[in-house]
Amino acid sequence: MIEVIIVEPGKEARTAMIGDDLKSMQSVVEGMIEEYMPFEDDVAVVCNDEGKIMGMPLNRAVMDEDGQIMDIICGPFFICYAPPFEERFQSLPDNLREKYLEKFRYPERFSYVNGHIKPVTFAPEKNDLAR
Repeated sequence: MIEVIIVEPGKEARTAMIGDDLKSMQSVVEGMIEEYMPFEDDVAVVCNDEGKIMGMPLNRAVMDEDGQIMDIICGPFFICYAPPFEERFQSLPDNLREKYLEKFRYPERFSYVNGHIKPVTFAPEKNDLAR
């Protein structure tokens, strides 16, 4: 088992324990996995490798250090530790878990404005089950 950050469309990011086997990872992303490492830290964004082709919902934008969109991930994904020269994904260390949980905490909606795609974060509504 490894502790990861799970990021689903329309929901706040959360930490969870998942199996470190292929079947468990495919279950989280709802299909074949793809490792994407856009950041300087040794973290992997693990997403569905056909999320865009399958028309999965837009989830989160990945921005560069200048705030420009590098990519938009479609469908659910998770973030884990991927140190160099290791064969398996690992649990995120505390500092990276907090950093990326904050970075991807809130869901995003996307708008096309003046020829550019703009992500807008929002706080999802929480159902109040207490009556």
